[in-house]
Amino acid sequence: MTENTENAAETADPAAEIAALQARLAETEQRLSALKEQGLRAAAEAENVRKRSERELATSLKYAAERVLADLLAITDSLELGLKAAEAPQASTSTIREGVALTHKQLHAFFEKHGVKVLDPAGEPFNPELHEAVSMLESPDVAPNHVLSVMQKGYRLHERLLRPAMVVVARAPNNRPDPAAAS
Repeated sequence: MTENTENAAETADPAAEIAALQARLAETEQRLSALKEQGLRAAAEAENVRKRSERELATSLKYAAERVLADLLAITDSLELGLKAAEAPQASTSTIREGVALTHKQLHAFFEKHGVKVLDPAGEPFNPELHEAVSMLESPDVAPNHVLSVMQKGYRLHERLLRPAMVVVARAPNNRPDPAAAS
């Protein structure tokens, strides 16, 4: 009889154990399914964010110069007014020069507003990172390796060089006697 009770307990236990395992399996499958769905939603959301970021970046790049160009329109207007004024029969060179000077001043204000700085290095030490030496001339008035004259101004945008200044660099005068003067 003890054998029968043990067999009955063994047979009852495996059925209950199988039922419990099947319930756990169903619960685990539900959680797995929910996690898969959550992962797919997260991946879809990440893809949407990536696409939206790409669109916003493309739009930003496309219209990045909008504010700068809007500021340039005032300078264009001044140039057009100057051209009309120059065509007038009563136009004089002094009024045209005055208009050009005002437009030039407006252009430099525009540069300053947008972080562009003019490099006009006359008299400064030659700096190959900012200046492009076009030639060297002897000069008793300017120290050697200093900028003697500026042929074309340079420009920087914040800390980045846009264009180096084209300069003539001074060198020490040659103090050798002139052979033609000695004869």
